[in-house]
Amino acid sequence: MSSILVTGGAGFIGANFVLDWLRRTDESVVNLDKLTYAGNRDNLAQADERRHVFVHGDIADAALVSSLLAQHRPRAIVNFAAESHVDRSIHGPSEFIDTNVVGTFRLLEAVRGWLGQGAAAQQASFRFVHVSTDEVYGSLQPGEPAFTETHPYDPNSPYAASKAASDHLVRAWHHTYGLPVLTTNCSNNYGPLHFPEKLIPLTIVNALSGKPLPVYGDGLQVRDWLYVTDHCSAIRRVLEAGRVGETYNVGGWNEKANIEVVRSICALLDALRPRSDGRSYAEQIAFVQDRPGHDRRYAIDARKIERELGWKPAESFESGLRKTVQWYLDNPEWVRRVQTGAYREWIARHYQQPPAEAAAAAA
Repeated sequence: MSSILVTGGAGFIGANFVLDWLRRTDESVVNLDKLTYAGNRDNLAQADERRHVFVHGDIADAALVSSLLAQHRPRAIVNFAAESHVDRSIHGPSEFIDTNVVGTFRLLEAVRGWLGQGAAAQQASFRFVHVSTDEVYGSLQPGEPAFTETHPYDPNSPYAASKAASDHLVRAWHHTYGLPVLTTNCSNNYGPLHFPEKLIPLTIVNALSGKPLPVYGDGLQVRDWLYVTDHCSAIRRVLEAGRVGETYNVGGWNEKANIEVVRSICALLDALRPRSDGRSYAEQIAFVQDRPGHDRRYAIDARKIERELGWKPAESFESGLRKTVQWYLDNPEWVRRVQTGAYREWIARHYQQPPAEAAAAAA
């Protein structure tokens, strides 16, 4: 049976992709994940185990990757494996270099070595899809055109710089060694299984716990929001029909200021799970000190993928956000299990709260 290798397939986007792939195709998935704090086997509880092989390991482990390639002979790799939180990269950039740069390099080298030993037909049909971010392009001013695939790289955070480096490695391995790669740069994802350190899940979880809803600075930072299953469908389409060596930007055409996103979540919760005192969740909004070097605006121009591959998002921001809020309301046990002591310590350090307040905010 043919298979694909997915790296980072126990994280938020990766797990959604694996589950979606198994529902929509007959192919097997070999899923390699390091299981760091945001990697969660619970995310894969619904996977069809007859076609899903989970391997606990690191993309930087060249021997392990080489053995998986030799054993399973996947027809494609989809690389989600990455450290991906800007705030964490500011406090501890070394892990981002280790995974996003060194790990990508070793993964590429393992693939290159394996393909070099294979038949010409296998090399011609194989694909390596590298999943990246719009943050590599830097920040936009209000009114500036959205990021296209030819926008110059201008990363501003350690996370963005590490992903930019990985993108450059992927490009170089294609042009130098002929590796059949495709790169996607996506906008902010949201949806089910999202670890609650990012804006949308953190707001939902804190709101339901009666805790403050932290918003950086004035809350007017703008992001383009993409529902995670729309992202999954875009990657499937790129894998199916994308031109080797090309980059495709994937966005939701949903530019929203952070404060607007938080207020939209509050309004949904007011309707779906009203507070016992009858007041709005918006009263819990708390503006906090902005993070260093905070990019003001990201926006994706997704016309290339629509024009060349016929893809466009199925969800509006309103429909996707409602589905997301409802998922968190329906899955309190998943939320409880991911909120470990380490997570509470992170909240305390990052938002500069006393430990007791931080534990309450993360509870």
